[in-house]
Amino acid sequence: MSIEEPSEDAPDAYRDLIEQNRRISYLGDASGVLGWDQQVTMPEGGAPARAKQLSALSSVTHDLMTDDEFEEALSGAEDAADELDWRQRANVREIRRNYDRTADVPGDLVEELSEVQSENQQIWQEAKAEDDFELFAPRLEKLRDLSIRRAEHISPDQAPYEVLYEDGLPYISRERIQEIFDRLKSELVPLIEEIEQHGDELASPYEGGEYAEENQRALSEAALDAIGYDRDHGRLDISAHPFTSGNQFDARVTTRYKPGNPMDALTATIHEYGHASYMLGLPEEHYGTPLGQSLSSGVHESQSRFWENHVGRTKPFWEFFLPEVKEHLDGVDDLTAQEAYEAVNRIYPNNLIRVEADELTYHLHIILRCEIDSAFVAGEIDVEEIPELWNEKMEEYLGVTPDGVGEGCLQDIHWSSRFAGFQGYTIGSVLAAQLDAAMRDDISDVDGKIRNGNFEPMLEWMNENVHSHGRAYTSDDLIEEATGEPLTADYFLDYVNEKFTDLYGL
Repeated sequence: MSIEEPSEDAPDAYRDLIEQNRRISYLGDASGVLGWDQQVTMPEGGAPARAKQLSALSSVTHDLMTDDEFEEALSGAEDAADELDWRQRANVREIRRNYDRTADVPGDLVEELSEVQSENQQIWQEAKAEDDFELFAPRLEKLRDLSIRRAEHISPDQAPYEVLYEDGLPYISRERIQEIFDRLKSELVPLIEEIEQHGDELASPYEGGEYAEENQRALSEAALDAIGYDRDHGRLDISAHPFTSGNQFDARVTTRYKPGNPMDALTATIHEYGHASYMLGLPEEHYGTPLGQSLSSGVHESQSRFWENHVGRTKPFWEFFLPEVKEHLDGVDDLTAQEAYEAVNRIYPNNLIRVEADELTYHLHIILRCEIDSAFVAGEIDVEEIPELWNEKMEEYLGVTPDGVGEGCLQDIHWSSRFAGFQGYTIGSVLAAQLDAAMRDDISDVDGKIRNGNFEPMLEWMNENVHSHGRAYTSDDLIEEATGEPLTADYFLDYVNEKFTDLYGL
């Protein structure tokens, strides 16, 4: 399918708007490729030049977006709204939202912020590796100050953190997010304590083993092939922090390998496949417009958490995939599907790292990060207080204290580029469970299909109910359209209570 131009009978202003918006979008995707290269293949010495390149692209993009010609086309398309169908009006709505969050931000601030974000990536890697918070602290302060300045230009009467939050989670209020967080905190903590005190001992077949990187990579490749990753439009690479980058024509995933824990790389790979499946499921004909773009960080994360947890951590998946594990990993010839299922779902309250966390403690990692994140942006804490506060909250929520900042407050890459983005991870998990429940109402014997390696019906359901809409709906409307009801934590809590009560014999 080729990229589609607006119909001949569409108003001239709308056609002009789409043409200009596409040019801007293409520049953004070019920046994405440079960002992917920076994290995957670029030599360390290339960082200064890459920061300038990305800064220049940001500046050009900002200039195009704030040009009088663009604003005239946008206003003209809005004036002609009665002549547009509902999807075209959605395009205009989303372009207006983007414009309003761009037009009043000075170009030199956009350029400086982009350069700082790019420079921060390498400095974060160095600070994490050297366990040196003082190396990164000035960069974190600078990013915070620049981000606040940007927020004040976008909406001077709104708290800066609220503005930054709306970058990634438009249309779902922070109050609604907080209600969900409060409920998860109140119900997950007792469940985790019950598991620790009374739960059965689960299998740990990989413990003490050493698994070569090439074997782990082969296992990850086998998983991607099994669940249907399109190699003509994607690839698997290694990065310090697993991520996905791209669009509906080119969606690349990365993972990382740890010698003693082959499931870390495998689950990360399946997680990133979920992100890629969303990108590759977006309408090709609408590339470069909001109708061809993913909706929000929460919806994006629902796709990765669905494939990681509701597929990759199920017993039927391990009944299907166990032969691949035995083929690619040494020393697991006697492994059973039940043991593999238990191993990939064990609860580790003493785990320090969010991306390695189990399904339950994961959300306590998110909550503590969001609490520190918002306090820092609001000026309630100084940058020097972050490591100690992080450790205090880890001890309070999870009963464990990091030995250093590398496995503490510097464990994630995200603070090198943004604030107020972590809520999407938990919302993604909550939404994934809600989507899974709706899917199982529509598709018969989902577990049987997983057990037989037939993943296409699940992907097609997500394509039809989530991916194909791009940004045609707001987040709330998309969730209700796909599941029949607003976002709720009910399905997630029912799912984890049933799953872990059974697993741990409670």
